Amino acid sequence: MYFSLIIPVYNRPDEVDELLESLSKLDYKEDFEIVIVEDGSAIKCEDVVNQYKNRLSISYYYKENSGPGDSRNYGMKVAKGDYFIIFDSDCIIPTQYLSEVDKALKENYVDCFGGPDKALDSFSNIQKAINFAMTSFLTTGGIRGGSEKIDKFQPRSFNMGISRKAFEASKGFGNIHPGEDPDLSIRLWNLGFETRLFSKAYVYHKRRIDWDKFSIQVNKFGKARPILNSWYPKYNKLTFFFPTFFVIGLALSVALLIFTYDFLAKLYCVYFFVIFVVSSYQNKSIKIGYLSVTAVWKQFLGYGLGFLESYIKVIILKQKPQEAFPYLFFKV
Repeated sequence: MYFSLIIPVYNRPDEVDELLESLSKLDYKEDFEIVIVEDGSAIKCEDVVNQYKNRLSISYYYKENSGPGDSRNYGMKVAKGDYFIIFDSDCIIPTQYLSEVDKALKENYVDCFGGPDKALDSFSNIQKAINFAMTSFLTTGGIRGGSEKIDKFQPRSFNMGISRKAFEASKGFGNIHPGEDPDLSIRLWNLGFETRLFSKAYVYHKRRIDWDKFSIQVNKFGKARPILNSWYPKYNKLTFFFPTFFVIGLALSVALLIFTYDFLAKLYCVYFFVIFVVSSYQNKSIKIGYLSVTAVWKQFLGYGLGFLESYIKVIILKQKPQEAFPYLFFKV
């Protein structure tokens, strides 16, 4: 099997340097190619790419800005491989990654897979805290953290594989962002393809964002979910409502304190204390444990409020998603 690694990038030459450096150290013995797609960047990474051409089979393409989904599609169209692997530019790849993917596909082939993400020791404390919030079994990130107790795994495009056959049948990613990866997964299911989690095919996801950008990101995640639910009601789940219930319950717990009813507030205190303890233990740092409480709070608040706004506009008021949230859709 010939792998084509597809990497869209937008104004992140430093990230591409780290990513390509990690790819140059893979222990995979067979040939593979790397396709870099510059999505209309003002700060290009072409010079960085050229530094690796003597070590890697790599090609570079520049196109006008049309979003990460369309850029991935572009990369898969020009790629030579029969199986595509998609990374975000802020990922660092472990040496055994491709070997694990190759092994998993040979043991039990699937046309689309996804892998979890982890944090390196070199990441900042905030990056480690955000990684905990996005991957822990104690938050909405449990599935992304590697849980296999699900019948259908929805790969995320920072670490995702898809066969050429599945790409050509589905036409790849749509123009919604975020939400383009679960949208693709569901369309693949409807076409008869399977998806699966490859738990050993993890990446180190650096997520170069601050608290404000993280809040905006998870808020968009929340807004995208009711849109997907309106498109694919068959795959709607009660768990998608949990962050909104969490935020409403927290507001209610504060209101009840006025009437000296503190049981609900105590439950929330216990939950955040558990977050602190588990993260402190996993990261071997009390500071990261404290920051993880902040990250989880921002995750639930941003996602929950975004979900609620989108649910009201799209599900209840029947507004067209492209009109209600035009900034979630790229024009392609």
